[in-house]
Amino acid sequence: MIKIREKFQYRESRFYKYVKSHQKYAPVFFFMGGFIWDSLTLGRIDRLYDIVILCTYITLLTVSIYVYNLVDGEKWNNTFFRKYEAYLPLAIQFFLGGLTSAYVIYFSRSVSLSKTASFFLILLFLLFANEFFKKRVSNKYLQFGAYYFVNFTFLSFFIPVVLKEMSTEIFLISGLISLVSTFLLIILVYRNSYSTRVEMVKWKMIGLIFSIYLLINTFYYFRLIPPVPLALDKGVVAHNIKIESGKYKVSYEVDDWYIFWRDHKIDFNRTINKPVYIFTSIFAPTDLKKKIYHQWKRYNETTNSWQNLDKIGFEITGGRDSGYRGYSYKNNVNDGMWKVEVVTEEDLVLGVVDFNIKTDKSSRKTNLKVREF
Repeated sequence: MIKIREKFQYRESRFYKYVKSHQKYAPVFFFMGGFIWDSLTLGRIDRLYDIVILCTYITLLTVSIYVYNLVDGEKWNNTFFRKYEAYLPLAIQFFLGGLTSAYVIYFSRSVSLSKTASFFLILLFLLFANEFFKKRVSNKYLQFGAYYFVNFTFLSFFIPVVLKEMSTEIFLISGLISLVSTFLLIILVYRNSYSTRVEMVKWKMIGLIFSIYLLINTFYYFRLIPPVPLALDKGVVAHNIKIESGKYKVSYEVDDWYIFWRDHKIDFNRTINKPVYIFTSIFAPTDLKKKIYHQWKRYNETTNSWQNLDKIGFEITGGRDSGYRGYSYKNNVNDGMWKVEVVTEEDLVLGVVDFNIKTDKSSRKTNLKVREF
């Protein structure tokens, strides 16, 4: 018996000791590590490499959470899993970081950052949540709450890629699948982990998961999350657009060099009797087809509200790296504040192109740029 026990006595490495002595901060660095790694390696949402990586992340995250909650029992003493127990929280944080960063990467292309602000707030919460929980990763509610969030967001763009179709119904189905799979994991852990049965109150956990489910669906309903897996890649207000040899030649004014976050100049100096053009390129996975609209709006200073004007639609087909190109234009426009919302058939906003029209009698434009798309 003594020999058997000695067989399982492992020598702790320097890295293992370092990790154990810095358990308070190490998970956060591994979370950030997963975020940075995905930023450098992920590209297209429908690329085989990306699909394999993300499926691997969600699978290993599930396994890591399951094993982490089981190894606290006495029967795991002097076993292989107990040897690597200190690494499990790091693995959980790494895969959490990888999955959440993937969502940001795929939709950071969107012109309208305000529409994705809600997700970034959740992402920041996931990043710093450990500092607000005494037990950090070991907190069961934090573990399964974060797991459900990344599981839901992963399925919300993975299922449309596989089915090559997207709609509100598919988004709701993604949420239900993630709900069922998360509860199955919780049930398995609860049945096999003594510490989970002691620390976790069942009705609190159920309430937490359903609250996250309702929160994400509320964000989606109020258009605070871009309609996955579509993304607005470019949105430009232009003076002229020509199509030559399959290329879109877009003429537009650019701002000063230090205004790096916007392609076009927000003050549009319109020439009398000339139309105003809106050019957009929209990323969509291969073979996914969808009807997209340009909803023109003008700010009415009398009523202090946005007035809906023309709504111009066109079909897009996914697969092009730089996005599906399209444009609309409007004549007889007045000076003032304008915006064009790029929306789906379900009226979900992909992005917004803002600009202020100022009529210019001169035909000469400063900082005019012609760019091919």
